[in-house]
Amino acid sequence: MRYGTRLATSIILGAALFIQTPHGSGQVPPRPTSATLPTSQLLSEPGPTFRFEDASLPNPLTLILYGDQRFTDPTNTVSADPKVRAWLAKRIAAERPAAIILNGDVPLNGSVPNDYAVFRNETRPWRDAGIKVFPSLGNHEFVGDPQKALEAWWINFPELNNRRWYSAQIGSRVYMIALDTNASLLPGSDQTRWIEKQVDGLPASVDFVVWTMHHPPVADIQKHIEVDHNPRENEIALRDYLSKAALRTHARFLISSGHIHNYERHIVDDVTYLVAGGGGAAPYYVERTPDDLYRSVLFPNFHYVKITVEKDRLRGTMYRVADPEAATLDLELKDTFEIPAKPR
Repeated sequence: MRYGTRLATSIILGAALFIQTPHGSGQVPPRPTSATLPTSQLLSEPGPTFRFEDASLPNPLTLILYGDQRFTDPTNTVSADPKVRAWLAKRIAAERPAAIILNGDVPLNGSVPNDYAVFRNETRPWRDAGIKVFPSLGNHEFVGDPQKALEAWWINFPELNNRRWYSAQIGSRVYMIALDTNASLLPGSDQTRWIEKQVDGLPASVDFVVWTMHHPPVADIQKHIEVDHNPRENEIALRDYLSKAALRTHARFLISSGHIHNYERHIVDDVTYLVAGGGGAAPYYVERTPDDLYRSVLFPNFHYVKITVEKDRLRGTMYRVADPEAATLDLELKDTFEIPAKPR
């Protein structure tokens, strides 16, 4: 089985992470990274970057959350599963959601124009259906020259030009905040100051804030496999902020992240955290911890999460590709959750 082989390989690679590699003695200038790009000049006005009125949206309001598609040449079957990736994109279009929220790593390589060309080709059904798309920046968006890769992202999402984070009010009751976890989320940073203004200025009508970002603030802590994908100080600082903000805000928070090519669901301080990284990238096995509310041992977990906003709650459903090696792909419902609105 192809994915059984991949799991064995992941275990070997996970063990290799503990091996220290020697560094050369010569002085090498630090290479610019996405984290060193300046952020102080980015557009960050208060209030939502985009606003959509209730009358322009379907009722009930539905959203799709998923990430880690790694759109690239379909002949590359190592970095992603092109068959599953393209099929999921079509299947999501058939859901006819109001918006698709992408958790980052949309292209395999942000500096390769063809990767974005594949993205545009495989997601044509989204545009044909007029579905809104809200992406967040992952680490693969910055592969290569970080500045040129960022400019490529803005070329492909021109409405986001000069923004690495932004927000959208989707009707009267839902607010979406897209973050860039490649930039600082530590207290006092440009992005964090913007976040604080967004939360403090939430309209009174908003019942739910859906946050999208790439690196997860909360995830199963790995001890053997993919240990470098455990939550980092940067995102833990955001988690700590959200725990406090959730206490003083009427809106309930749902955080959707990726980076881990699997599915997880956690609740910390009444905030719901999803890892929804099953968009097609090579799957990662997860050592599940007791706090993970998703308990299935099935692998891999190619999937998307459908969010439906109801009168007094937000309902989430995770649909998993039942057998990615089948001749004809199909979905199975594998997880559901509800987030009740706070009483007014």
